Amino acid sequence: MNTTIIYMTKHGTAEKAARILEEKIRDNVQIINLKQDKNPDLSDFDTIIIGGSIHIGKIQKGIKNFCIKNMNILLRKRIGLYLCCMEQGTNACKQFDDAFPLELRKHASATGQFGGEFYFQRMNFIERAIIKKIANIEESISKLDVKAIDKFLDEILGDTI
Repeated sequence: MNTTIIYMTKHGTAEKAARILEEKIRDNVQIINLKQDKNPDLSDFDTIIIGGSIHIGKIQKGIKNFCIKNMNILLRKRIGLYLCCMEQGTNACKQFDDAFPLELRKHASATGQFGGEFYFQRMNFIERAIIKKIANIEESISKLDVKAIDKFLDEILGDTI
């Protein structure tokens, strides 16, 4: 089985999640950053994992556009969708629902909310100020949930990992 992990990231958390997924998948896996390859060829992949992160309340526009543009081929593949965000519970679910088209969410074999990270050293001054004020956080923090990543892999790949 050939798998690709397609992602976009602002400060590196969605890429970090993609790398963890890559390490845990036994089969052939290719990682594609949509910032570098905006039109990847999906024809050779059985399984496509798509992920991004929330920045200012929304997923990267490139992820949304990619999903819409490639909807027909994506609906013929095994799909996994993941989101990295600092919200939890119903807020995280709402962000996830807003991030991916309904038709794709319904088709997905697995969906995951992997938590998030605030890395101040990767943020500009304004981003740091906003996070400090809104989230009331004074230093970098990681809430990346490896157990959620493992559960996601069990759902999408089952016994093949």
